[in-house]
Amino acid sequence: MSKLIILDRDGVINQDSDSYIKTVEEWQPIPGSIEAIAKLSQAGYTIAVATNQSGIARGLFSEKTLLAMHDKLLSMVNDAKGKIECIVYCPHGPNDACDCRKPQIGLIKKIESTLKTSAINAWLVGDSLRDIEAAQKAGCKPILVKSGKGLRTLKATPAIKAEIYDDLADFAKALLSQDHIA
Repeated sequence: MSKLIILDRDGVINQDSDSYIKTVEEWQPIPGSIEAIAKLSQAGYTIAVATNQSGIARGLFSEKTLLAMHDKLLSMVNDAKGKIECIVYCPHGPNDACDCRKPQIGLIKKIESTLKTSAINAWLVGDSLRDIEAAQKAGCKPILVKSGKGLRTLKATPAIKAEIYDDLADFAKALLSQDHIA
């Protein structure tokens, strides 16, 4: 059984916005998400984050600002006695034809390389169809959360092939209690 959990960022860990999260101040965790990450890592799961950040390509914020947001995330998780092993991101726009922007699997391959592990059968938790598609292409177990854009995704794709949870905290609770399908 894989002990790797790959998390999307916006809408899964932190509040999302159609206007993008552009500043450290705008980056606010979804209630329960930081604690969920801490509990999962304390239980022996390896946590990685894979996030599309096209706001960089769009000129809405800099890579320096993005790294400051990630420092805030890492600090909050650390304060909760948890750990995120790595964060990878795609800075490209949707028309840049890169191999890292989800639903492509470049970010997942980078996690595998960084952590020297396989993502096959890892959980990939996201709130969009492209997260679920990336999970399926990479051989991960797709999890859709209803937070962020999750409800919108579910409405647009009601037959989506993924386990569905209210949010990251709900997924963590189910996984840790083994009340989900393995």
